[in-house]
Amino acid sequence: MIKRIYISAIVFLTAVSALAGERLSNGRVSVAVDDSGCLTELRNLETGTGYAGGAALWRLYFDTPDQREVQVDGALMKPEISCDGTSILLHYPNMRADGRVDGDLAFSMTLSISLEDDLVRFGVQLSNAQPHTVIRELQYPLVGDLPLGKGYRLMTTTGGGMLYDDVKKRIADAGIKNPYMTPAQHYRQMPLVYPEGAVSANCFALISEKEGLYFGSHDPALVNTGHGLRVYPSAAGVFDRLECGIYKYPSCLCGETWECKANVIAPYSGDWTVTSRIYRAWVNTAWWDRQIPPQWVRTMKSWQRIIFRHQYGEQFFTYADLPGRILEVEKSVGSDAVLVFGWWKAGMDNGNPDYFPDDSQGGFEALQDAITRYEKEGGRAALYFNGKLIDRESGFYKNGRAKGITVTDNTGAETTEHYKFTSFGSFLGQYNYRSFAVADTRRPQWISLMKAWCDMAHALGASSVFYDQMGAVDRGAVNWDLSGEFPIPDLAPLTAKGDAMKQCRDYLHSHYPGMALGSEHITDYLSMYVDYSHGDGLLDFIDWFRYTFPEMILSDRRIRDDNDIERRVNLTVLKGLRNDIEIFRCRGLIDQTPRYQAYLARVNAIKERYPDLLLEGRFAYKDFFSCSNPSVEARCFEGGNRIAVVLTCEEASRQKTRLSVPGYRYVECSTLGGASVSRDGLRVSLDRHALAVLIFEKI
Repeated sequence: MIKRIYISAIVFLTAVSALAGERLSNGRVSVAVDDSGCLTELRNLETGTGYAGGAALWRLYFDTPDQREVQVDGALMKPEISCDGTSILLHYPNMRADGRVDGDLAFSMTLSISLEDDLVRFGVQLSNAQPHTVIRELQYPLVGDLPLGKGYRLMTTTGGGMLYDDVKKRIADAGIKNPYMTPAQHYRQMPLVYPEGAVSANCFALISEKEGLYFGSHDPALVNTGHGLRVYPSAAGVFDRLECGIYKYPSCLCGETWECKANVIAPYSGDWTVTSRIYRAWVNTAWWDRQIPPQWVRTMKSWQRIIFRHQYGEQFFTYADLPGRILEVEKSVGSDAVLVFGWWKAGMDNGNPDYFPDDSQGGFEALQDAITRYEKEGGRAALYFNGKLIDRESGFYKNGRAKGITVTDNTGAETTEHYKFTSFGSFLGQYNYRSFAVADTRRPQWISLMKAWCDMAHALGASSVFYDQMGAVDRGAVNWDLSGEFPIPDLAPLTAKGDAMKQCRDYLHSHYPGMALGSEHITDYLSMYVDYSHGDGLLDFIDWFRYTFPEMILSDRRIRDDNDIERRVNLTVLKGLRNDIEIFRCRGLIDQTPRYQAYLARVNAIKERYPDLLLEGRFAYKDFFSCSNPSVEARCFEGGNRIAVVLTCEEASRQKTRLSVPGYRYVECSTLGGASVSRDGLRVSLDRHALAVLIFEKI
């Protein structure tokens, strides 16, 4: 028997029995089900807002040898309901499928509902006694026919945070992006699975200015979890019945029991920052293990990201350029570091993991000398290594060293990825691209190799190791066990990557103090193990991740030319991001984009003036101030007894705003563009793309 149990404390509450079902209330939240097990009440008692639509709480899917995803609909099952004073219990002694499989199924399930302050916790114990079946998926809890009021937006944690207006339409549109791949005549779904596809935390919410509905899976096992966002039709072609919930994938075989008490819903009061505090409170008690990065990382303003030799053989830079032109350009904008890609003989996205310095440029000694001279002038070099991809044309692969350490799919075949960079023609990217196997990061052989890269980077004189693609979990990169009647996926790839990154971090910090570990992409658990993360760009609501995890040092992305510079660079200051300088997708330097070069130099000068706040300060959103004009973007950073309020504007006309900063007095400011600040620091005027940084000190 398999048991996976998550236990939590239950606070005092009241239970009310009724002929129609059961109800719980603790004075802040109330929840009720009717005698059919449908959710009839989910209410914020502080505001009176209710979110329940009277729909079924759950859905289940199982496989047989002949059929996949056979549905068991909770709306068609009637449970035995009881309440023990602290929890509502719904027991289903057996089940019946939706027509595709005849007769009763020997599946049994007990659902529990309990209250913890603002949280409603939903537990489940699921048993499978049906021969030749595997229970693949349980969608629970579900809040169906959700009556969404005006002013609500959908907040997901994709890329650190995304906001969507017109929630139902956005979900419906997402559900038909890939036509004929889903049963779109029945429902439309926005596909989100933590931690795949850049979903950076295991929660989402429906938010408004004063209240909202939070969905989270506070699951210390960190297994893949679906964020259920569906709309069903109320009439032909009208998809407007909203359903939100949490999906788990138990892979529960005959003779097994699966348990989970991780899923929570919170009808909360306040703005969206409440969702951050809910999630972070859980993280702090579950798995938080962040270490303080080296000081040079904490005060790093920006880096250049450049490819020396590309995947198709074109040479953009040489080792000699590192202490030469690369360093010179870096100093022109006040940048601090360089992420060195494609430095090895085979070049970028070639030969992994055979990272051998280029002998045509003088080999190891020449690269070591270049890095040493570069760092003596104050630069910091981070050497690139890919943390998971194995080139199928590399010596490592061809010599059989990859055997047994690669990810395999549900047929036992090796999982592959492809990189389709192009040169001047079209044939290369269309047909003759690179193919890679995916390393299984659980394997000791692979972790040993990653540690050896730390040794190599140190021997070459670098200040950092950068492991590409190790900050997130890719869709489809799941190992399968084919030893039983049904193939079973390992749905904890996050912990596998996390263990590898933790071992590398601990090895690097213990053997080479002062060296830093970086990675690409952001996911809560994985980003914890690195000193800095190369993020996913200036997405519209990276504020969520920055507020929830202010310790994590993140970069921007995708400023690759001289277009729209002021707006985008201002946003990096506003949201506390380091600048990733990747001119022409890492093929050039910033002196080839003179507008970007000039403006970033001015911005970095401001960062250098207030490093304790803009670089090392805590991103605090709007915790310490208010801004009267919603057309002005404003955020703040806290450090010691001071805060920095950053303001910028994207409106075509000049905007004026008043600030209220209770408990603080104005000290000074720095501005760019058409920005002016009153003598008391409480009135600010901004032209389009102007920037103002105001410093306040605690009274």
